[in-house]
Amino acid sequence: MSHRGSQTLRLGALARVEGEASLRLTIQDRAVVEMKLGIYEPPRFFEAFLIGRGHHEPPDITARICGICPVAYQMTSCQAVERACGVRVDGAVADLRRLLYLGEWIESQALHIHLLHAPDFLGHPSAVELAREQRPAVERGLRVKQAGNAIMEQIGGRAIHPVNIRLGGFHRVPTRVELGPLAERLRRAHDDALETVSWVSGFDFPDAHYDGQLLALCDPGSYAIDSGSPVVMDTPGNASAERTTSVRSFPVADFEQHVVERQVGHSTALVSELDGRHHLTGSLARFAISGRWLHPSALAAARAAGLGDPAEGTVCRNPFRSIVVRAVEVTHAVAEALQLIESYSPPSQPYTEVRPRRATGRAATEAPRGLLYHRYDIGADGTLRTVRLVPPTAQNQAAIEHDLRSQVQRRLDRPGPPPSTTELTTLCERAVRNHDPCISCSAHFLDLTVDQR
Repeated sequence: MSHRGSQTLRLGALARVEGEASLRLTIQDRAVVEMKLGIYEPPRFFEAFLIGRGHHEPPDITARICGICPVAYQMTSCQAVERACGVRVDGAVADLRRLLYLGEWIESQALHIHLLHAPDFLGHPSAVELAREQRPAVERGLRVKQAGNAIMEQIGGRAIHPVNIRLGGFHRVPTRVELGPLAERLRRAHDDALETVSWVSGFDFPDAHYDGQLLALCDPGSYAIDSGSPVVMDTPGNASAERTTSVRSFPVADFEQHVVERQVGHSTALVSELDGRHHLTGSLARFAISGRWLHPSALAAARAAGLGDPAEGTVCRNPFRSIVVRAVEVTHAVAEALQLIESYSPPSQPYTEVRPRRATGRAATEAPRGLLYHRYDIGADGTLRTVRLVPPTAQNQAAIEHDLRSQVQRRLDRPGPPPSTTELTTLCERAVRNHDPCISCSAHFLDLTVDQR
């Protein structure tokens, strides 16, 4: 409605993201003067829930933070507590953990690509309408997702909030025979994943770029998922693929010295800054930092899709093309999962005992949506004294706001009549979905208000 020269538009919650948020956009003289992404879900207090609990409880409790990516929370909490207690998990048990994590990557990324993100590029309001026009593509995506779910069910006990994970390993490990049927599903999923890369690379991508810092784990020789050190890449400029200009790293133990959270009045999520500036974590960051270590089939698919060659120092910085990067990551995850299954030999015991001691443990892994950090201070009796959980979406909030401002301003700068509120709403919704935010996870879209003056 209009009131005193201002135009205000109110919409319902943003579809095709996990959780709820609002956006306030103020435009004056064709310039964006205010952009606030507000996460209004109530705080969930998981850090407070954990204080006073036993050191063995975080894997089961933190899994409930997210129904889409519970393994990310379980694996990160296990590693942090195990480091505090001086336990290192390796060999076949570590391989099983990575295989389980790959299963989550497959199902989560396939879900976002086919059901949440692709409709934006093909002019459909939802995956239901998309399936009416491109049923084979949606069915292909569901097959890939089901392959990831099958891994989680076999190793984790169930696909949502797995129950087979414990400190030091698993309550029970599978036999080679039990993993055998997964291999055939993954071979089909690998073909489907390659077809998905080809499919999404043919979408029409708006000209856009993210010009801030990228943050992801790096474990040289491997596409970092469950291990590595945080690496920061600065990529200034205005091209969608440009050479790296600055790279630096720091230990996981120093994460909180670099990534600082602060509270803002318009959001229940804490907003993070990396060394005083906004940063982006997730698929674009991982591809830029670790892309050279993708499985050969995934790296070849990335090159064919026009993403550039990370081995030569080029990176993709167009947020709209993140859907292509996710498809490449699915291809990698399927291929590596196949390798792990084919080389699997059951460990002699399913877990290593993790006895408590007074210490602090920190760990970071790569959830599908980006870097996830956990810190636990443990008492001598195993009681958790303080807890810090930093999910990727909370880190990305400032970067998403920056990206929204840039894209809206770019549209406003075009000659001709100003964009309508409907056009701006569509643009903002697409921009948010580029980053696949898990808003519930970040609440320790789209209710949009546009004020044009």
